[in-house]
Amino acid sequence: MTARLRAERLRLGYGDSVVVDGLDLDVLDGTVTAIIGPNGCGKSTLLRALARLLGPRDGAVLLDGKRIDKLPTREVAKVVGLLPQSPVAPEGLTVADLVSRGRHPYQNWYRQWSPTDEHAIAEALRLTGMDEHADRMVDHLSGGQRQRAWISMTLAQETGLLLLDEPITYLDLAHQVDVLDLVYKLHTDRGTTVVMVLHDLNLAARYADTLIAMRAGKIVARGEPAEVLTEPLLDEVFGLEAKVLPDPVAGTPLVIPVSAHHKDG
Repeated sequence: MTARLRAERLRLGYGDSVVVDGLDLDVLDGTVTAIIGPNGCGKSTLLRALARLLGPRDGAVLLDGKRIDKLPTREVAKVVGLLPQSPVAPEGLTVADLVSRGRHPYQNWYRQWSPTDEHAIAEALRLTGMDEHADRMVDHLSGGQRQRAWISMTLAQETGLLLLDEPITYLDLAHQVDVLDLVYKLHTDRGTTVVMVLHDLNLAARYADTLIAMRAGKIVARGEPAEVLTEPLLDEVFGLEAKVLPDPVAGTPLVIPVSAHHKDG
């Protein structure tokens, strides 16, 4: 399998702090990858670098073989869509207005709004089931509807790569499953490559083809969920004593916590 998006010897940080150091990663095309690990281990920092929001101190993120930090922002936005953690829409913005912002990479002085843009927005709203809410204010939506609206915006970008930073945080369980069902449907129907940061290990195992476990800025394990979610690894990465059983519904690993002993992430 090929990888349009790659990281090589990536070193990332803020101020005097190094968060990710010497990391290599291939995001395989047509897969769903979930990044897991304790708080502070560098998951969201890595995702920001993959989306070109954070430049590397060393190493590189490569998109189609070219350094992503050297590519024009508009060109990257046509290929990579990012849904950040807890995004906030300006007050008074409708769902349709929010989704239309996904078309900004295609606008410039010689190409203004077109039927192609209208179609992309309509299709994004249809795919997420938000077409009937197009005229509602974003700040009047429920948490699950709001996440669907933001996903609609990233879909309107018509990218082949979708990066999601904790897309189900603050949602109740039913809406968590609803959003992840939607993401997986987009993957299966459109072939979208998805990378998402998730805290819920059982949902990560159920929805992802590949898990990447991080600790202290490094990748500790990567592979299929059954290869990564083992009892020794849960102890090493999370300081968690747990039993791992087959999920009776999906057959994927099901983590049953026993007790925790804290480790620095």
